[in-house]
Amino acid sequence: MLEGKAKVEETDMPVKMQMQAMSIASQSLDLFDVFDYQSIAAHIKKEFDERYGSGWQCVVGSNFGCFFTHSKGTFIFFHLGTLNFLIFKGATL
Repeated sequence: MLEGKAKVEETDMPVKMQMQAMSIASQSLDLFDVFDYQSIAAHIKKEFDERYGSGWQCVVGSNFGCFFTHSKGTFIFFHLGTLNFLIFKGATL
């Protein structure tokens, strides 16, 4: 696992959901190689889909840009060590 505490950069999630996001991210780093971004992201997405219903998206990496629309109350961007985590539920039209 990467050393250090998660630092939230931006979010509109409820605090309990934020804590679960960071906990699941930390657990995923224990399960997968720190450079296996795809497996880490897939694990986090699966956990969120199971807990909060389908439609969640997750991006993990050290350098990425993004532009998206999300459902209110479902967005978090944080980093843990050198890795960035973006988790959100896509907006329904």
